Amino acid sequence: MPESSDRLAPQTSDEYVFDNTAPMAAGRFGALEAMYDETSIRHLSRFVGPGARCLEVGGGSGSLALWMSNQVGSDGHITVTDINTRFLDDLQMPNLEVRKHDIVQDPLEESAYDVAHTRLVLVHLPERRTVIDRMLSALKPGGWLVLQEFDSLSMQPDSAIGHSETVLKTLFAQWDHMTAKGVDVRFGRELFPILSAAGLQRVSAEGHVVFNQGGSPGASLVEANFHQLHDQLVADGRITEEEFSADLARLQDPTVIWPSSILWTCSGQKPAGKH
Repeated sequence: MPESSDRLAPQTSDEYVFDNTAPMAAGRFGALEAMYDETSIRHLSRFVGPGARCLEVGGGSGSLALWMSNQVGSDGHITVTDINTRFLDDLQMPNLEVRKHDIVQDPLEESAYDVAHTRLVLVHLPERRTVIDRMLSALKPGGWLVLQEFDSLSMQPDSAIGHSETVLKTLFAQWDHMTAKGVDVRFGRELFPILSAAGLQRVSAEGHVVFNQGGSPGASLVEANFHQLHDQLVADGRITEEEFSADLARLQDPTVIWPSSILWTCSGQKPAGKH
C-alpha cells in the first residue's frame, strides 16, 4: 500500500491516541514489556548504575522504573512520571518517586539527573522537540539522554518481497488516524540528527526490528491498539467492519507474519560545560 502524503505531515492535536485509562491499556503495556524491555535494558545498562539519579518520562506500567531502582541502589534515585499514574501508584521502593506529570507543561528540575529516558512517548506529542529540550535541561552536565521511538513507515509489509508477509489494512488505517491526530509515526528515524544538532556528544543510534507473527506479543500489541481505535477507524471510513474482523482473525494465525515497526534507540551525552 503506498504512503499517503498526510503520513509525512502530522497535524497538531491535544488528544492522546491511546488513552491509558482504556481497558486495553494493560494488555498494550504487557505486550510492550514483552517485546522491548530486553532491548531497553540492554541500552540503559550502559548508563544506569549504583548511585545514579534517573528520570523516566512516561513510565507506563513501571517495569523499566523498577529495573532502574534495583540498579541504582540505596544511594541512587528514580523519578518516574506519567500523565496518568494508575499503573505506577503501587510501586513501593524507597528510592523511587512516582510523579503525576505532564511533560509538555509541568516543570522539571534543572541539571538534576544523570540519565533521562523515555520510550514511545515523543511520537505522540506535537511538542516533541520542546520536550527533548526540557529533558536535556533536566540532565546534569555529562548526563545521558536515551530516547526510544518508533519508525513505523520504513518497514512496511510487502508480499512482493516475501510472499508470506501479510498486509493488515487496519494497521495502515491506524497509522493514518494517528498521523491525523498529531502522531509522527516515523519520528524514531529523526532522533539521530536531532540529538546531533542539539550539541550532544557521543551520539549513537540503533534500530531494532523483528518479524511479528499471529499469536505473538507483537500481535497482542496490534490487537489491543485495533480494539481501542475500532470505533474511530470505522466511523471515519478508514476501514470497514468486515476488513477489521478479517485482520483480527489474522492476528491469531501463526502463519501470518509482518515486520514490526523499527524501535530506534538514540543516546547522547550532555557536554560537561553545558547547563
